[in-house]
Amino acid sequence: MDSTWLVLLSLALGLVVGAGFVGLLFAAASRSRRAAEIVDPTVPDGVDQVLETLTTAGVVVDPSNNVVRASAGAYTLGLVWNAVLSQAQLVELVDEVRRTGEPLERELELARSTLGDATVQLSVRVARLGSRYVLLLADDRTEAVRLEEVRRDFVANISHELKTPIGAISVLADALQSAPDDEDQVRHFASRLTAEAGRLARLTQDIIDLSRLQAADIVPHAERVDIGHVVSSAVDQNRVVARSRGIELATGGHVDAVVHGDEKLLTTAVHNLVANAVQYSPDRSRVGIGVRRHDGIVEITVTDQGAGIPAEDLDRVFERFYRVDQARSRATGGTGLGLAIVKHAVQNHGGEVRVWSLPGKGSTFTILLPEAEQLPEAEQLTDVAPLPDAAAVPAPARQGEPTT
Repeated sequence: MDSTWLVLLSLALGLVVGAGFVGLLFAAASRSRRAAEIVDPTVPDGVDQVLETLTTAGVVVDPSNNVVRASAGAYTLGLVWNAVLSQAQLVELVDEVRRTGEPLERELELARSTLGDATVQLSVRVARLGSRYVLLLADDRTEAVRLEEVRRDFVANISHELKTPIGAISVLADALQSAPDDEDQVRHFASRLTAEAGRLARLTQDIIDLSRLQAADIVPHAERVDIGHVVSSAVDQNRVVARSRGIELATGGHVDAVVHGDEKLLTTAVHNLVANAVQYSPDRSRVGIGVRRHDGIVEITVTDQGAGIPAEDLDRVFERFYRVDQARSRATGGTGLGLAIVKHAVQNHGGEVRVWSLPGKGSTFTILLPEAEQLPEAEQLTDVAPLPDAAAVPAPARQGEPTT
């Protein structure tokens, strides 16, 4: 009897101990689950898919401001580093939203990285995501801000450039009225009035041309264009001015080259380069205009023997209204839009324009255009007239190479 009770007591103790051990296991498992939730939290359903489809930057942060999810754009913009927000201003916005519970939006200028001075302009929106998380979205507006600045500068420059000839015309008109009986003065003022009116007309036309070029990415009605004819027309338009200063216009090269495009636009582009070369060349010097074909590309180069362009200005010469020599350009009646028109006209033809220059030695501008496919023998152009002085033109200079 005593032994039976001992057995039963042992069984009871075993059950109690076993139940306690199982309870301890459940408690440990529960603590492990809670720890796992803290270490590897889950975000609301669908957030991962949304972040994957975002073209902008998206970041989800937890209560400790650790980044638990981030889109590729967030890393590209440098907003996330080592699983935390890399910008103190963004952390401040997140903390403010967590404190107030209200979404907010800010325009920020942030450093792209610690390696340089580059910055990005961001439109940032921050809001709560559920009860634990905060969602931050950032749109990169750097290019939009730059274009807006360019637009404002363009309007300001136009106003300034128009003010000069309009003011001159007004003054000259008053002078004519005050000296109606002085024939010499009338002729002088009338000549100046004509020059200023011509300058105003050129500026207005250049603004119209540039606006049209910027409104289209490609030439709408491209045709086969004979580059020999383009160069001949551009040179003829500058021959009188060049001859008056003793400047030789030497042309030559592969004048049978053909491209697809708008002949008038291409002629304007080459004319502007030749006019610039003549304008900035010393008297009794030489301007070379060469054409070369190679590897499906047509190169048109215009080389002068002028003062050249400083290295710090090379990247800006194609900007609207940018002038290396402000005083000289205004004195010669330049509008400051010629090279900008060249750039956009060439780009609309699928090409590019390059510049090489060495101060004191001269400059070379090169237009590169895709060559049109060759026609069958019976359809090839036969009316291309040879350009004079072909042997006098050096080979076109490559970008970064000096011209002999």
